[in-house]
Amino acid sequence: MSEWFDETLHSGYHQGFRVKEVLFESKTDHQHLVIFESQDFGRVMALDGVIQTTERDEFIYHEMLAHVPLFAHGNAKDVLIIGGGDGGLLREVLRHNEVERAVQVEIDQAVIDMCVKYLPNHSAGAYDNERAEIVIGDGIDYVRNCDRQFDVILSDSTDPIGPGEVLFTSPFYEGIKRCLKPGGVFAAQNGVAFMQPDEVTTTHKRLSPLFEDCRFYNAAVPTYVGGVMTFAWASNQPDLAQHSVDTIARRYADSGISTRYYNPGMHTGAFALPQYILDSLA
Repeated sequence: MSEWFDETLHSGYHQGFRVKEVLFESKTDHQHLVIFESQDFGRVMALDGVIQTTERDEFIYHEMLAHVPLFAHGNAKDVLIIGGGDGGLLREVLRHNEVERAVQVEIDQAVIDMCVKYLPNHSAGAYDNERAEIVIGDGIDYVRNCDRQFDVILSDSTDPIGPGEVLFTSPFYEGIKRCLKPGGVFAAQNGVAFMQPDEVTTTHKRLSPLFEDCRFYNAAVPTYVGGVMTFAWASNQPDLAQHSVDTIARRYADSGISTRYYNPGMHTGAFALPQYILDSLA
């Protein structure tokens, strides 16, 4: 690897990270994985040339993907995570004491192993938590065949290329609906809409026939450049996305959870979308 790591997500635009040291690089059974020490963002993980997470700003992404649906639900006992091999999402989910079981389905054991070793602060011991159940397998196969249902389902996948592509398809979303309890909610990373507008419109088109309430919320994650990152949201209980800030503030205070980005104001405000996203959905 050269002195710089240049991301290859976009064909005509890229960002670069100055590399201080390559910690691990390997071609696994499923993807090319590299973890390196950067100059400004701490340790960084990339899969197939695309930055997945950095030590410096991972908390924004993981807090918003976990806490928005969990505090909106209010009493999630069973949570399913698809992907998320770095362990950051599992860490945040397990901070909710009402969660009795968090099942994580990750396609690549090597991602978990290398992240526990080289990005230990992401999982922060979550993989040793007795409430965590780790399944190594394909997420779409799991939701189509499992005999369990969940209060909250979270998809922490790569972009819709390579192994992550199937996690943006109608069969996957049909499996999600099958596994979601009545009154449950599904949330998923959905790319940076300014740079990847087709991801938002395609997801909306595929989720809308399956769920009464399909919408998006957003957060500004510096690593995911080009505008705000969107998160897909789907539920058959529309009021879950419409709680007042007072309701969320009460649940947040009762939880005793401390956060660095998420708070009740950010929760309710995250559902307000830039006009260019609303226009693309219309």
